[in-house]
Amino acid sequence: MKLWITILVALHAVVSPAAAGPRAIPPEAVAVVFNSNDAESKALAEHYREARGIPAGHLIGLPLPNGGTINRTVYDSRLRDPLIARFSEQGWWKRSRDADGLMVPARNKIRILVCVRGVPWRIQRSPVPPPETEDGRPTKFRPVPLQDESAVDSELAMLGVDAYDTRGPLRNPYFQKDAGILEASMDAILLVARLDGPTAGDARRLVDDAIATERHGLWGMTYLDIAKKGKAYKLGDDWIEAIATRNADAGIPTVVDRNRDTFVTNYPMAKAALYFGWYAPHRNGPLLDQTFRFKRGAIAVHLHSFSAADLHAANRHWVGPIIAHGAAATLGNTWEPYLHITHHFDIFHDRLLKGYSLAEAAYMAAPALSWQGLVIGDPLYRPFAQFSPDDAGSGPDREFKLLRMAALSRGDEAASRRTKIRSEAARAKSGLLYEALGLAFLGDDRPDVAAASFESARRHYDAPADKLRQDLHLAEVARHAGRKDDAIAHLRRVESQYREIPGAKAITGVLNILDPPAPPPVDPAKIDAEAQDAEDPTAPVNGGP
Repeated sequence: MKLWITILVALHAVVSPAAAGPRAIPPEAVAVVFNSNDAESKALAEHYREARGIPAGHLIGLPLPNGGTINRTVYDSRLRDPLIARFSEQGWWKRSRDADGLMVPARNKIRILVCVRGVPWRIQRSPVPPPETEDGRPTKFRPVPLQDESAVDSELAMLGVDAYDTRGPLRNPYFQKDAGILEASMDAILLVARLDGPTAGDARRLVDDAIATERHGLWGMTYLDIAKKGKAYKLGDDWIEAIATRNADAGIPTVVDRNRDTFVTNYPMAKAALYFGWYAPHRNGPLLDQTFRFKRGAIAVHLHSFSAADLHAANRHWVGPIIAHGAAATLGNTWEPYLHITHHFDIFHDRLLKGYSLAEAAYMAAPALSWQGLVIGDPLYRPFAQFSPDDAGSGPDREFKLLRMAALSRGDEAASRRTKIRSEAARAKSGLLYEALGLAFLGDDRPDVAAASFESARRHYDAPADKLRQDLHLAEVARHAGRKDDAIAHLRRVESQYREIPGAKAITGVLNILDPPAPPPVDPAKIDAEAQDAEDPTAPVNGGP
């Protein structure tokens, strides 16, 4: 303990003073809409109002249809128009015409609109006329088709703007900003998020976990999954690489999978506070392990065109499974969003680390409104707003706090900081600190030193899943050094140690990639039978009846 305290005191003396973070959004700037036909929806709205101290008059119950998808007519008549009337009746905004003649809010007391479970989340495409023609010929191909399907919440962000074109995305004026919504002079738009998930209990937990986590901050590991699918997808890979770099500067231990495949089935993703990945249509990797849970308060996002197609499915797409596995917040897309106008992960992550709320960070990262993006979680949640060097030596997250303090220290070179962390890792016999060192050295392209750190981490971890992760790190080091045979040999050597835990499938998955099993032998009798079926006009087609 003495060395631990000595290190903390030394680091405390050189940590830069924390700048004043973004201002918290007050509860009187929040309105909540629920489905008055759904008792659970009303109960969830009341729970959120009480938890955040939102005025009772800011709850808006509307008789909405059941189900997630509605058409434009229903959206306009049952949701948009009643909300416009309520905002006007309450005097929440003052609207006037802008330079283009559009009626827009010039002053808006409500900055956050929360949709709770029971409010539909998708607007389906309307029949629209074909694009205009020139001299009787079709116009050139447009990068984004003129279609009007969208996410309900992204459309509600434009609630106070009348008569805008709903076909295709609209520019988000808050994109890339680095100022809180209260200071940004953005009265024309609302930041809209939702409390939703596979069950009403999941949706309620989003609130409880956010508030509980805020008290001490979000601490844990980050896991990043890069797609490596070619030039067309480079932009998404660049976002995730930027997160890795930002985490290195912030002292957040980060595992990066830079292989074409996603994290393998049942990957032992322990203490997962942040996850960003892509590009698979449905949950995979750790989310196939029914025992896996994200750390309380975690933010996890997987980019896919239809990740939010069904928020209530626990085993399909991504948003539902991510919430079902314990994350407190995520982002998703309802329909095809096109990569360059989805949420930019690097901006979202950066603004969260700066202390902005979930809603602010998400809308700063969104290039477009009236489009496909959803924000799921408590919009007021600020997972990184709290960090004081004074509490760095206490609590279950003290190792993560030490790493953060070391990263923030002034005057220390990286080598000096790592020497101090290694000293504490040895004193405390901390597998986590050794693993963090290994990941840092891996990021510095020092594989041999990284491997030694992972070996030390493996010895000092107690949980088999944590030990397994070190063995996967060691195999990855060998694999990227061009020593594939060494990686295979290492995994073959240790796989028997993990047969009793779900993570055993992770070793199988990596081995199937590195050393694919031979195809099953051909059965001549089966080939003959299939040939006869092909000649028989009465044989079933594609296994049908």
